[in-house]
Amino acid sequence: MLSGTVTTLTVLLIVIFLFKEGLSVFTKKPLEEGYVIAVNKNNPVQKLSPAQIKNIYDQKISHWDALGGKPDSIVLFRLEDISDFYSDAEIGKNFEGLPSCISRLVDSLPGIIAFFPDKYKDPNFKGRELEFNKLSLREFFGGEEWFPTAQPVAQLGVLPLILGTLWVSLGAILLALPLGLAAAVYMSEIADERVRRFMKPLIELLAGIPSVVYGFFGLVIIVPLIQKVFDLPVGETGLAGSIILGIMALPTIITISEDAMRNTPRAMKEASLALGASKWQTIYKVIIPYSISGITAGAILGIGRAIGETMAVLMVTGNAAVIPHSILEPVRTIPATIAAELGEAPNGGMHYQALFALGCILFLITLFINLTVEFISNRKKYNNH
Repeated sequence: MLSGTVTTLTVLLIVIFLFKEGLSVFTKKPLEEGYVIAVNKNNPVQKLSPAQIKNIYDQKISHWDALGGKPDSIVLFRLEDISDFYSDAEIGKNFEGLPSCISRLVDSLPGIIAFFPDKYKDPNFKGRELEFNKLSLREFFGGEEWFPTAQPVAQLGVLPLILGTLWVSLGAILLALPLGLAAAVYMSEIADERVRRFMKPLIELLAGIPSVVYGFFGLVIIVPLIQKVFDLPVGETGLAGSIILGIMALPTIITISEDAMRNTPRAMKEASLALGASKWQTIYKVIIPYSISGITAGAILGIGRAIGETMAVLMVTGNAAVIPHSILEPVRTIPATIAAELGEAPNGGMHYQALFALGCILFLITLFINLTVEFISNRKKYNNH
């Protein structure tokens, strides 16, 4: 009783901390801390979204009228460009003249957009700072680019990561569930005792293999095979991740499902056979429905491993944070992103909090899958009764 209470409280505290950090990302502006984006004071544009800023600095937008402003050409300015406009003498040996130079430059160019550190903003700055809204749910979940270290504005669109996770996980589930259930049926009802004694420890041993070993196996065997079979430029794809995760989930699904099937009362099996049912009819109509709770538990644990796996996926999926249009394209999953970037994200910064927000999404996806499987299982139980 006490142990269960402690475990529950521990999990609850972890979830609270996860969501506290994750939701903090929506309280901040995506502009890099300590920097300013300014325009000429006569520029009518008041606000720009992170995507618009990125398009400006990627030179996909070249005139202000595309953003509701005047038909002036956009002039990009970063701090390192200051020497193109002013001499070293004007800037000063210790950059003492830099704030004044930036202020005069912004005032003199109608189409300028300037990105520079806040410490170099002149007290009598003649330009106007652009306003930025806090990161919105729409930008976060609907954004198509994940580039949290981008300058001048972080791109925190998680849609590619969510789709990559779902692609890989769905493929793994479609591979592992049928194979796992078939193997469990074979070991429980068809294989003789000698074969079962040989296979069961072997399958359980697979569950103890480190994920990095599966990753190396995928790199050496699966990735080149996919590249050759599908004639792809690279074999690191969502399909490679699905195959590896499916293999990793199999031991859990097989072991738990097989144990559940073997616990079916012998009297039920014999009654079914006595009524004229074949062995396969008994398996399908009696054993599997009776064992559905155990099979569901195995499926949940297997799916949970598939969705939450990190290292093996990181090694074989290509880690491209772009929206996948096919399972034969490189993808990046949420767990792989967290593992790859959390160590480099400044503690308490927007990037750090965005990664915790990804953890919240992963938690909710797993919770949704668990609830869905439980609902289906309970519904089947109710229908059987």
